[in-house]
Amino acid sequence: MKDLVLYCKSYRRDFLRLKRLLESIQKYNVDQIPFYISTPHAEFDELKNVLGSKIQYEWVSDESIVSANPRAIPGIEKTRTGSLAQQAIKSEFWRLGISENYVCLDSDCIFLREFDRNTFIAADGNPFTVIYQNKEFFQLAIDRNHSKVEENLRLEGDRVRALFDRQGPNYYCPCPPFIWSAKVWRSLDEQLLAPKGLTFWDISTPEHPETLLYLEALLKFRAIPLYPIEQLFRIYYYDWQYYLLRRLGESENKLTKNYLGVIYQSNWDSDLDFGSSGKSILSRANRKLKRFLRYLQSYI
Repeated sequence: MKDLVLYCKSYRRDFLRLKRLLESIQKYNVDQIPFYISTPHAEFDELKNVLGSKIQYEWVSDESIVSANPRAIPGIEKTRTGSLAQQAIKSEFWRLGISENYVCLDSDCIFLREFDRNTFIAADGNPFTVIYQNKEFFQLAIDRNHSKVEENLRLEGDRVRALFDRQGPNYYCPCPPFIWSAKVWRSLDEQLLAPKGLTFWDISTPEHPETLLYLEALLKFRAIPLYPIEQLFRIYYYDWQYYLLRRLGESENKLTKNYLGVIYQSNWDSDLDFGSSGKSILSRANRKLKRFLRYLQSYI
């Protein structure tokens, strides 16, 4: 078993973003940490065509990850929305026994500077944990009259914390990359889920995101020491946030002073969507108009 790998669960729409991520990994991966990709088996041939033969990666099927859990219902991923299936598959990657720790990336991640094993793993072999209270983003959302964003995230934290009966403040790690330990996921399964006859698929819901489930399991069961660090990538969750920060002078070159990479979240940055859009011309035009209005709003 390896001690560390990089991993991304992807799917067809994100293959061009994934190619961009792979190119940045190939450029900055000093220690040549192995990179694993999972997709549905039916999308593997198309993945190979898009990525080409010059980029190094290892592929596993989503189906193999699902079947690695003996208590999971075969084909359960096909009964869930794409986002729910994705968060459960990412969280169950550890079951393949490939690595004791993995850096979980999304396809829209881009590395901007060099990284090595010590970026993610402490001297004693345990991973760092990205964990913080997210106050900067909450304040920015409030300042820009997007208070609903802050409210929803706080309620999300409250719900997951209640599952573990923990008192105290909410903690977050909403932004990839996530540095995950198989020991933490195993402790969640063995000490909370299995005794109740549950699987991760049962508790992974829109109200209980996988990022918070991991953090609360770590805080509850202490499977590894807690070595806290702040988020590694700058993430632009929304276009209004991106326009505002760019107008204030932020750029990829400046980001490298504090961040390892950047994420232009695909829920608003659709330029690299692979394949034809399922939306009508009117819908796409309306979306572009709204983005332009939010760009203008950044000057207010």
